[in-house]
Amino acid sequence: MPQTPLFAKHEALNASFTDFGGWTMPLKYASELEEHRAVRNDVGIFDLSHMGEIDVKGQDAAAFLDYALISNMSILKVGKAKYSMIVDENGGILDDLITYRFDDDHFMVVPNAGNTAAVWAAFEARKGDFDVELRNDSEATGLVAVQGPRSLEVLTPLLDGDASALEYYSGAWMTLSSVDDAKRVDVFVARTGYTGEDGFELFCAAEDTVAVWDAVIDAGTPCGLAARDSLRLEASMPLYGNELTVDITPVEAGMGRAFAKKEADFVGKQALTGREPSVVIAGLTSEQRRAARQGSDVYLAGTEDKIGVVTSGQPSPTLGYPVALAHVDPAHTEVGTEVEIDIRGRRYPFTIAATPFYTREDA
Repeated sequence: MPQTPLFAKHEALNASFTDFGGWTMPLKYASELEEHRAVRNDVGIFDLSHMGEIDVKGQDAAAFLDYALISNMSILKVGKAKYSMIVDENGGILDDLITYRFDDDHFMVVPNAGNTAAVWAAFEARKGDFDVELRNDSEATGLVAVQGPRSLEVLTPLLDGDASALEYYSGAWMTLSSVDDAKRVDVFVARTGYTGEDGFELFCAAEDTVAVWDAVIDAGTPCGLAARDSLRLEASMPLYGNELTVDITPVEAGMGRAFAKKEADFVGKQALTGREPSVVIAGLTSEQRRAARQGSDVYLAGTEDKIGVVTSGQPSPTLGYPVALAHVDPAHTEVGTEVEIDIRGRRYPFTIAATPFYTREDA
């Protein structure tokens, strides 16, 4: 399996590794609970170099992305980012991704690691007569995330630009000083993340990833994928392969607004237009301690009526009780609805809850 440029750094920190999206990635370093809390209360540092990066450049770059993705990318302002999805002809979700606009004719699309090949293949198939140049920069790009309440404090003295001026879902090119100030590295600083906290993602050339990591790691806690998963679940952010799959569409994922007023043609438009959701991604909480896990069946309380299936679930370190996301019948998603989840043959009481489960105080 491929390794990121930071693999040796993770080994030196005694990381436990896991296969994720076909990459060897750090699952945790010591305690995933401590890593989770570091992001909520201080600052955590993540290696996300496994993520994909696809460069889209040319006169028709915006029009191409309008056609290839469900969102209207031509209205995205330079320096801004947009969360969107790419679907197949039937509307099934191939991936959820973030697109950054560098210039009028220049974008960077960031797919999930395990879906990069599929997104790249779809882009090539959809290129057609668009005047656009596509380049898969995934292996040539490193990505380090700095997440948590102190993330701006950590980065400010290292950057030659004003990271505080960046709004959520925006970014800019800056220069970062290495830990000993002996090297300066060009980084694209994006105020984005997958934790529910304020934070930044630093894109750089693969050969500069170690310098970026070294510049920030002593100011925070190294965090693995286990903490990343518990953080995103508390923030009710969907994960491809769990909440999002090719078997559902953006309508089921609550993303119908992305194309509701879109006039441009796009792949999957015919399948999605006028579609009613077959399921809804709903939040669930419980006062008891037993956590639901992916694949557990959801029943209407006191009945044999199966109304859904859990897609993600675990105890919330921040809230102190179990939380879960599930695909649920739209008729039973009203907040407060009492349900039961079958966990290893025994049913436990849960309640349909408002999402996100956790929101930071300054959001």
